[in-house]
Amino acid sequence: MSELHYKLDLLKAMNQKLTEKERMYQMVCESSEEAILYYSFDRKKVTVLGQWKDFFDFEIKDTADIAKILENAADDESGRSRLYEVLYLEKSGRENAVEECLMKEKRIWLQFRTKVYYDNSGNPTDKVIYISNVTKQRYKDEELLYMAYYDSLTGLYNRNYFVQLLSEYIRKAAETNSVVSVMNIDIDEFNKVNDGMGIVMGDELVQQFGVFLKDLCRENVIACHLHRDVYGIAIYDPSGTRTPEQIYKAIRSRTKQPFVLSDGSAVNITVSVGVAEYPEAARSALELINYAELVVFKVKATGRNNIQYFNVPILDDFLNSVEVENRLKQAVINRDFELYYQPQYYTGNKRLRGVEALIRWHNQEGEIVSPDTFIPVAEKNGTIVPIGRWVVEESIRQYAAWRQQFGFPFIMSINISALQYKKDDFVDFLLEVMNRYQVKPFEIELEITESVLIDDFNAVSEKLKLLRGYGIRISLDDFGTGFSSLSYLKKLPIDTLKIDKSFIDTVLTDPSTRVITESILNMVKSLGFESIAEGVEEEQQYKYLHSIGCDVLQGYLFSKPLPATEVEKVFAGSLD
Repeated sequence: MSELHYKLDLLKAMNQKLTEKERMYQMVCESSEEAILYYSFDRKKVTVLGQWKDFFDFEIKDTADIAKILENAADDESGRSRLYEVLYLEKSGRENAVEECLMKEKRIWLQFRTKVYYDNSGNPTDKVIYISNVTKQRYKDEELLYMAYYDSLTGLYNRNYFVQLLSEYIRKAAETNSVVSVMNIDIDEFNKVNDGMGIVMGDELVQQFGVFLKDLCRENVIACHLHRDVYGIAIYDPSGTRTPEQIYKAIRSRTKQPFVLSDGSAVNITVSVGVAEYPEAARSALELINYAELVVFKVKATGRNNIQYFNVPILDDFLNSVEVENRLKQAVINRDFELYYQPQYYTGNKRLRGVEALIRWHNQEGEIVSPDTFIPVAEKNGTIVPIGRWVVEESIRQYAAWRQQFGFPFIMSINISALQYKKDDFVDFLLEVMNRYQVKPFEIELEITESVLIDDFNAVSEKLKLLRGYGIRISLDDFGTGFSSLSYLKKLPIDTLKIDKSFIDTVLTDPSTRVITESILNMVKSLGFESIAEGVEEEQQYKYLHSIGCDVLQGYLFSKPLPATEVEKVFAGSLD
């Protein structure tokens, strides 16, 4: 009897231990975020555990019900076929397999991991299918994949993937002896949109234009958003409608119509396009992109809204500008500059009015570099600001010395760049220099060009009024070569208007030029400005300008620009 009690107690203990294990397994399954499907081949029984109801709206009672999972799959036939192999892995004799599939009922991505156990004879005994929700990871991976290849703003290829595809184009072209064209497309004066309408509207314009370029893509034509307002298009074996000219023609046609933004505003744009081709221009993707960009700079420098192809002179010009830029930075440090002065004379009595200060640069070889060569470079890289400050200080210092030496006042004209003029401390700096050398404001004339007026006319006018309020003279230089407008001219607080040399060159031979010149002078007199004609080189030009009432003349007929020591001889002659 005692042995029977012992066996009953042992059985009870074993059952209790088994119950504890089952409860532990049940707790583990319930705490898991997975759903688990277990199938016993011996008992032909299916058991589901875990979070099954979170994934499916149906139950699995026997092995035939597993097909319901396939019916719920949203993948194509190929995807469902792969899922079938995983769900019925024992049919292939494999032990492990994984597959991901989109479920059409709940629109979630599920991962199915199957493990099949076999006996020593190779017959399946048990199967466990672990099912987990990978929707977040799937979308995250897709987002990362998208970011790896596409630009988030425009939906075009990004720069890195564009370079990769372009490199493949070049590889194929090398094998087939074909051409690859790369177009660099830059929206002209895009900063005006950003500054005037805000960055959000600027981004929307970039996006809309990018969507338009995407519509131009087809077989062997790809587009990308390189940066900001710049795009790239690559064409493999261009021909027919797949040529830079035809694509540019489509772009020009589209830009004739405004882009309507979300705030209702309509924006008209033009684009500058540079083209570089393999193998003529370069033999690598990055070189083609860079050379196409170089051509865009050339297009913008010659008027914008055009297309141009890469050639060797463009590269030479770029390399020269890089060399000039590097040397110019050192010249600013060393102050390798000198001021020349060109005299100005009153037309009626040929009496000296004053001089215009003109900068010259002595390079490392001792040669004089023309301002036409280095000033555009200085304006581009910002060195024009320290150069301009040096010009202001040196010309005013020299003026003070000459006035003390020769004892009579005259006018010192100083050219001011747009970047220099826009500096917040410009007025304070100018007044401090004049005070230091005890120069009176009316003895200084600042020459500004129309480029100063482009960005913010009202702000420019206010600063001009401030300068004139101190008694400093203002001259508008190169009139007639920019966006000359009578409407803004009458609003400007200026004293002098300079007629550009291009008018004077043809004033005797071209009737149209004479009409324009005489009209300008009549207008100047009506507005109460003083007029100066630049580039007077012939006696007949002098006589004509005198006859139509030009106030002041400047040019080689009277004197070329002179170094300070030579100008002193001119001053000495004026005392006679």
